[in-house]
Formats: sequence, structure tokens, C-alpha cells
Amino acid sequence: MRTRWFTALVVVGLLLTGTSACSGDDRGSADGRVTLRFQSLAWQKESVDANKELVEEWNASHPDVKVEYVQGTWDSVHDQLLTSFEGGEAPDIIHDASDDLADFAYGGYLADLRDLLSERLKSDIPQRSWETVTFGDGIYGVPFLQEPRVLIANATWLKESGVRVPTPEKPWSWGEFRRITDELSDGDGKYGVAWPLKEPVSATLNLSLSSGGQLFHREADGKVRIRFGEADEVVPRTIHDQVNTDGSASSSTLGSGGSDTLPGFFGGKYAMVPLGFSYRQQIVQQAPKGFDWQVLPAPAGADGPSQGVSPQTLSVAQDSPHKKEAVEFIDFLLRPANMVGLALGDWMLPTGTEALRDPALHTEEHGWATGTALAAHLRSAPAQSVRGYAEWKDKVATPALQEYYSGAIGLGELRERLVEDGNLVLARYQR
Repeated sequence: MRTRWFTALVVVGLLLTGTSACSGDDRGSADGRVTLRFQSLAWQKESVDANKELVEEWNASHPDVKVEYVQGTWDSVHDQLLTSFEGGEAPDIIHDASDDLADFAYGGYLADLRDLLSERLKSDIPQRSWETVTFGDGIYGVPFLQEPRVLIANATWLKESGVRVPTPEKPWSWGEFRRITDELSDGDGKYGVAWPLKEPVSATLNLSLSSGGQLFHREADGKVRIRFGEADEVVPRTIHDQVNTDGSASSSTLGSGGSDTLPGFFGGKYAMVPLGFSYRQQIVQQAPKGFDWQVLPAPAGADGPSQGVSPQTLSVAQDSPHKKEAVEFIDFLLRPANMVGLALGDWMLPTGTEALRDPALHTEEHGWATGTALAAHLRSAPAQSVRGYAEWKDKVATPALQEYYSGAIGLGELRERLVEDGNLVLARYQR
């Protein structure tokens, strides 16, 4: 009984003094050694290996600042981070995507990095990339990996058809793309294109930058409002007409994810599939022996091959007691050679200008050169810093676009729902 009584006193004492061994804020040690928790969302083996190797390299050369690798997952990162922020248990260094940062930045959960970033890192990453992590006057993450949307094409099918093959210097226009997909279709189960649009909003908005579409407009009063003009119509109208007028796009893939379309693509059902650049790894792993495929630039409009992008990012928790050391680790992780390794591991593109010059990213194999040529045309996604975007996307835009692409509603009703219902949603966040 005496032992139990003494143990209880010790536990109460620890709780009262805040020195419990379970405390998430105990990130230092008695000898002054700092411990940083780095939550990574890397999931492909090459990417996980590259991240862990860099953590080991850092720890070997920085005995006073240890980094612990923590594995996270893209599927649940937003809710997991929100819970950890509110519970005071957030990792010091946070891997995420720029389009997930707005609420965390405005909510005070992320550190403003402006005064902590090295001049090397600030100058190496272009301003257009920094814009994706700028909220208000602050910078709340370091954008380091990005991927354009490209067309993955059946090279044999295209060659036999005799159509002009686009290049980054001379991509197809949206009108030409529609005409060619119609030409490649046979009306008997073979389609020029398969659009996997289970998540239609980001694909539509990001590709619409090429035609000058913005949708979200910051006005003189500082508030953001939605306007759906002619430039915004080009991409959704093209997709709608391919499915419902021309029959050159399969309606059965509209509710599919990108991976779901690959069996049909390999089986010769679709000539092309618009996908993120990183899907090339799945294609390399899964394509039947002898299947000839190639990477083509996405169609372009009046503004050339521009498209919106939401880079992967590294941020620092506002509650971290070691922000300076956390940013120093980020700077190490994103040295040009390291950034190249991370990009190759994820089959994506680095944001850094020096890393983008690496010869490994300019080979013709697997379309690396095509993707790298598009890097200069990537811009901040239109809705990047719009508060209320997540609700608008889930409750308004996703169902409206899904119904429009399936032919259930027309362009007029799509416009009305995106604009009128959308502005009601945004207004609640901008009072």
C-alpha cells in the first residue's frame, strides 16, 4: 500500500509540474540537445527511403539537434494535424500541400517563416512558388515538390493516326485537343480520352489558367468573389462536349480516380488520360510488356501552357520551441542535390531553379524532359488562399461540376450554382 501511495504522489507531482514523460512539449534534454519531430507524408518506397536517408545524414552531422522521422498519410493529414494543433502535440516540421495550409496559417497554427529562411532558399525558389504559401503578409511553408497535369498517351495509337503530336513549345489548343480526341475515337468503345474526375474541382480550375480563367477575384474591398466568365468556360465546356456531344470521352470514367483508368488505357480503350506527372511511376510498374506510351503537355489556351499547382510544402508549427533549428533542417533537406533526390523519389518536379537544371530531370525516358519544360509555366492554384474554398469545393463546386460533366445540367445552371451559391459560402468567411 505504501508503494502505491508513493507512486501516486510522484504521478501527481509530474502532472502538476508539467514534466510528464508523455508531454508533447518536452523536445529538449537536460544536456541541451534538441529533438525535432518531422512528419513526412512520403509514401512511395523510393521517396520514403530518400527522406529517411537525409534524416540519418542530418543526425550524423548534427549531434545537438536530433530529427525523429514520423510517418504520416495524405488520406488523413488535415484532420490529424488539426487535432494535434489543438492538443498541443503537433510535429515541429510538417509535410503537407499548399492548398491545405490556408486555414492553419490564418488560424495561427503555423509559424511565419519570413525572418527564418536562408537567402539561398529564398532566392532559389521562384516567387511564383512562394505565392502558393503566402497568406496575408506571411510565408507559412516552403514549397519544394510540384507536378503539372500532363497527357499520358498511347504512343502507337497516336503514331498510327497521323495526328500532330504536341510539344511543350507547341501544345494543342483546347479546340485542337477536342478535334483530335474526336478523330481518335471509333464510336464503338474506343475513346480519344478518358477524364478521371472523381475530384473535378482542382483539375478544372488549375487547367483553366491556360485559357485565362481565374474564377476567384479579389476586389477593391479586399474580399474574394466568384465570377464565371468566358475564359472560365473553356475547359469545362471542352470536357462536357467530349463526353456528351462528340462521344470522344468515356462517361464511365468521370467518377473514377486516375489509377482506375489505367487498366482501360493499357487495354487500348483510351488513347489518352490526363493525369498528374507522378502517375508515371504507376505506369512504369503496371504497363504490359511492350506497351509504348509517352508524356504530352496538357492543352493550352490564350495564356499558353500555364496551369495552377499546389506544391508539397514543409512548414513549422507555431508552438514548436525550436523554430530556428527546424528551418535549418528544412534548408538542409532542400539543398539542390537533396531536392533532386526527393523529386526523383516521388516522380515529381522540384521547385528550386538549381535543382531543375539537374540532367536527371532532362532525360527523354519516362517523359522527364517534357515535365521539366512545363515547370516555368506552373502558377499558384486559383483558390490557393481563398478562405471558405474547402466548403465551396465540397458542397457547391464538386456536385455542380459532376452533374455538368455527366450532362445532367447545362452551362447556365453550372454558372449559377458556382457563382451564386459559391459567393454565399465565401461571404460567411469574409465578414
